[in-house]
Amino acid sequence: MADEKPKQSHDESNGSENKNGCENSWPEPVVVQSKTDINSSARSLRYQRRDPKTIERCNLLNVSKLIIKEVIDSSLSHGRMLDDNHVPLQQFFIVLEHVLRHGLKPKKSLLRDRRDFWCVLETVEKLVPEASEITTSVREMPSLKTPLGKARAWLRLSLMQKSLADYLKVLCERRDQVLSEFYEPGAMMLEDEGMVFTGLLVGLNVIDCNMCIKEEDLDQPMGVIDFSLYLNNRINDDLSPDNESTETKNKMATILDQKNYLEELNRHLNATVTNLQQKLESVQTTNTLLKEDLAIAKNTALDLQDENDRLKADQGSIVDDTKKQLEAAKQDIETERETYKTSREGLDHMYTGLKKQLEEETHVRLDVEKELELQISMKQEMEMALRILEKDIHEKQDTMISLRQQLEEIKGINLEMYQKLQACEGGLKHKSELVNKLEEKTNQLVVTLKDMEKRLKQAEADKQAAEETARKLGQIIADKDSKRTALETDLKIEREWRGTLQKSLEEEREKVSAVQTDLQKYKHLEKDYATLEQRHKEVQKTCEEHEKTLAELGSHLSDTKLRVEDMREAHQVIKEAQWISDKEATNCKGCSKEFSISRRRHHCRNCGDIFCNECSDNKMPLPSSAKPVRVCDNCHPLLLQRYSSTGN
Repeated sequence: MADEKPKQSHDESNGSENKNGCENSWPEPVVVQSKTDINSSARSLRYQRRDPKTIERCNLLNVSKLIIKEVIDSSLSHGRMLDDNHVPLQQFFIVLEHVLRHGLKPKKSLLRDRRDFWCVLETVEKLVPEASEITTSVREMPSLKTPLGKARAWLRLSLMQKSLADYLKVLCERRDQVLSEFYEPGAMMLEDEGMVFTGLLVGLNVIDCNMCIKEEDLDQPMGVIDFSLYLNNRINDDLSPDNESTETKNKMATILDQKNYLEELNRHLNATVTNLQQKLESVQTTNTLLKEDLAIAKNTALDLQDENDRLKADQGSIVDDTKKQLEAAKQDIETERETYKTSREGLDHMYTGLKKQLEEETHVRLDVEKELELQISMKQEMEMALRILEKDIHEKQDTMISLRQQLEEIKGINLEMYQKLQACEGGLKHKSELVNKLEEKTNQLVVTLKDMEKRLKQAEADKQAAEETARKLGQIIADKDSKRTALETDLKIEREWRGTLQKSLEEEREKVSAVQTDLQKYKHLEKDYATLEQRHKEVQKTCEEHEKTLAELGSHLSDTKLRVEDMREAHQVIKEAQWISDKEATNCKGCSKEFSISRRRHHCRNCGDIFCNECSDNKMPLPSSAKPVRVCDNCHPLLLQRYSSTGN
C-alpha cells in the first residue's frame, strides 16, 4: 500500500500535466519569441547570460512536449495504431535521440569522436531484468551493424511494449550511480529535465505502435528536428478561437489519463499478486520446517521418556543393592563388635589374673628375700627359681604386647568399617539427590511436551487459515485474470462509448476517494491482529493487508469492467442483429432442440434469432415497438440492465 500511493500520485501528476497541455498551456520553445512578449529585449539578455547547456535542455524539453502532444493528437485522429511511416512518430524518435545524446561523453577513435548511447541502453538490463529480452533480440539482429542502429531498434521495441517510460525512469533515478559514467555534467539525463521528459513519455502508453524493425534501415546518420511543423500548428492554434476542439481535446485527455491509470493499477495488482504468492510459498516452507521441528521434539521427548524409565529402573536396583550392602555391613559390624567385646572381656580377665599372680609373686618374693638371709644354703636353687620366674614374666609381657597390638588392629578395623558405613550413607544420599533431579527433569520434559503439543495445534490452525486464505486468493486471482483478458479484448471499441464512459469514470473517481478513506480506516483496524504467533506475525499482517487491498481495488475494477463488458455486449448484439428466416433455422439457438409441430419457432425482436417458447418466454419494450414484445433469455438481462442504467 505504501508503494502504490507514490506511483498513483505520480500518475495523477502526469495526468494533470497532460490535461494542462490539452488546454493550450504548452510552453513556448526558447527558439521562438512570442509576439505578445513586451520585454523581449530583457528576455534575450537573460538568455545570453544563461549557460548554453541549460538553454539546450529547455529547448529539447519544450520540443519534446510539442512533439508528444502532436503524436497523441494525430493518433486520436488517425487511429490508435501507428506505423513507422507516421511522420510525427519519426520526429519523436529524432527528438528522443537528441535527448539521449545531449551531454554524452565522446569516445575517441582514429577518425572522429563517436557519441553512441547504445552503451547507456545496455545498462538497463542490469537494473531491470525484464529488459534483457529486448537487448538480446536487438543483439541477434544480423541487419544491424552500428551501435546507433541497435539503439534505435531498442527504443522502437520498448515503445511497442509500452515500457520505454519505465526504463528511462529507472535510468534517471539511478543517474548518480549509472549515468554519471556516460554523461558530462549538465547533460539533460543528469538534470531535472530528464525526469520531466520521462514523465511525458508515460502519455505514449495509450498509443499502439506497429513498426517493422527488420525492414527499416536504422543505421542511417542522425536526423534533424523539423521545427516548422510544430511552430505553424502552434501559431494556428493561437489564432483559432474555436473552443469546441479544446473541449474535445480535454475530454480525450481525461479518457486517456483514466485508461493510463487503469493500466498502471492493473500492473500494480499483478505485482501484488506475485508478491503474495511468494510470501505464501515462504509461509508453507516455514510450516513444513515447524512440522519437522515438532517431529524432532517428539522423538527427543520419547527418547528422554525411555531414558527416564531406564534411570528409574536403575535407581530401584541401585537402592536395593545399596540397602543390601548396608544391611550386610551392619551385620558384619555387629559381629565384629560382639567379637571385640568377647575378646576384650577375655583380655581383661587374663589381665586381672596376671595382676593377681604378680602381686602374689611379689609377696612370695618378699617372703623369699626375707628368708634369703635365713636360707643362704638354698641360694642357688632360689636363683634358678628366680630365673625361671623372670623368664615366665618376660613371656607373659610379650603376650600382653601382642594382645595390645591385636586390640589396636581391631580398633582400626572398627574405624575403617565406620568410615565405610559413612561412605555408603553418603552414596545413598547422592543417589537419592540424583533421583530427585531426574524426577524434576522428567516433569520439565512433560511440561515441554505439553507446550509443544499446544504449539502444534496452533501451527495446524494457522496452516488451515493460511490454506483457506491461499485458496480464496487463488480464486480472486483467477477471476481477476479472466476479467482482465475480457477488458483487454473489449478496449478496442472503446471510442464508440466515450460519452457513457465519462460519466462512469467520474463516478469511479468518487468511489476511489471513498475506497481510499476506507483504506485509511482499515489501516487502523490492522493493529487488532497482533495476537498471532510470533513466527507468523509479519507474514499474516502482510497477507491481510494485500488481501484487503486486492479485494477493494479488485471490486472497484471488476465493477468498471463488468459495466464496460455489458455495454460492449449490448452494442455487439445490436450491431450483429439480423432477422433470420424460418426456413434457415431448424434448431433452437438457446437449447439446440429441433423444432417440430409441438415446439414452434419464435423470433427474438431484439437480436432476430429464432428460439423455442421456453427460451424466449420474456417480454420487454423496445424502441421499435410501442408494446412489450418477445425477447430471448440472452437479450432479456442485457435490456433490463440497460433500462435500469438509463433510469438511474
